[in-house]
Amino acid sequence: MNDRVELQASVPQEMHGNRLDQVAAQLFPQYSRSRLQEWIKAGALCVDGLQCRPRDKVSEGASVRIDAVLQAEVGWQGQDMALDIVYEDDAILVVNKPAGLVVHPAAGHAEGTLVNALLGHAPELALLPRAGIVHRLDMETSGLLVVARSLPAHHHLVEQLQARTVKREYCALCIGAMTGGGTVDAAMGRHPRQRKKMAVLAVGGKEAVTHYRLAQRFGHHTRITVNLETGRTHQIRVHMGHRHYPLIGDPLYGGRPRIPKGASDLLINTLRNFPRQALHARSLGFIHPNTQESVQFECPLPDDIRTLIAVLETEDPPLASDTDLY
Repeated sequence: MNDRVELQASVPQEMHGNRLDQVAAQLFPQYSRSRLQEWIKAGALCVDGLQCRPRDKVSEGASVRIDAVLQAEVGWQGQDMALDIVYEDDAILVVNKPAGLVVHPAAGHAEGTLVNALLGHAPELALLPRAGIVHRLDMETSGLLVVARSLPAHHHLVEQLQARTVKREYCALCIGAMTGGGTVDAAMGRHPRQRKKMAVLAVGGKEAVTHYRLAQRFGHHTRITVNLETGRTHQIRVHMGHRHYPLIGDPLYGGRPRIPKGASDLLINTLRNFPRQALHARSLGFIHPNTQESVQFECPLPDDIRTLIAVLETEDPPLASDTDLY
């Protein structure tokens, strides 16, 4: 995607004496700082018709002009793929990602990803960092993702994520009968020996905080509602495994399926054959980048998790002393 950009703006009084790259970022917020710096170095962004360096100071009233070709930030290709779009406008897209769909193209997944589908639906996303994706879900996790459709919206959403004001709520089904909810505050990082895994680390990890509460108790399993305070890779899976309540269907952090003594054939087959970690991002809330209003989106549980819950309700009922918690 290549489009011509021709823009001009004058340096206001309050920016007098500032660096050119800093001034350009404020005058043209629709473009990334790295792109503006590239244009400055290439002579496509000039001051009073003269090529300058990014660190050069500019004066009040100077004319800053861009005459450049806008090239894609990413080289990924759009594909005509089905998308479950929950909401869209000029600033954002909210999509319900199915389990099994990779978010970004990578080794082994060069196409057929969520990004390919998004670029097929909205080709202008190629002009944004990471095609507008500001947070991720694991391949086998289903649920809601918000995607920025403009650079200001991208900046706004990233700032909200960094400030931890984005509200993300998940439904998870765990192995083991919990007696209550809680908080896991345990730093995480790459596993020291198994590089495909993340782990709780006593030294050198990044802060990771997960809040969870009981939603439904079964005989040997628990459905919980999880709220993320931070967003580390595999955070819910690692933290619940750390608490010895790994997610159903998660061999990476839970090992082989744990079959309750005396389980029915239906329960055994359901637990052994559940194809993914039982985790669904069902609710997402944030401040809309354009309207500055609080927005909240929800999506229903997918069929595989609904079926799993139904089987647990009939084949792994809670003990007589337990009651469901809603």
